Amino acid sequence: MSEARLSASVEASSLMRRAQAEGGFAAVLHKGDSDRGSIILVVRGRGAYVACLERALDLDGAYRWAVAGPPQDAAEEVADFLARRVKFDPDSWLIELDVAQPERFIAETTSPG
Repeated sequence: MSEARLSASVEASSLMRRAQAEGGFAAVLHKGDSDRGSIILVVRGRGAYVACLERALDLDGAYRWAVAGPPQDAAEEVADFLARRVKFDPDSWLIELDVAQPERFIAETTSPG
């Protein structure tokens, strides 16, 4: 049985406020369906691309954050990856976060519990 989850708009707003509260920058690159849209985060540190994270349903029916998209050394591929994702699923949310400690932010976001 799957667990209840926040709507996409509430979770997107929460992630953006979290980044801003830590002194970072947050912007909506593409606004998806407010209730059921998937969320992809583009995480940057001081403007440099670090990773993309995606909220996905796992085999247990729970939502987890996982690293997705191009690796850190392929930053030039990010725009193409995001364009393909929106074309495949126009209900997706694309959120860009520029945070001071991107590795810590990613670890905290993707850790279970």
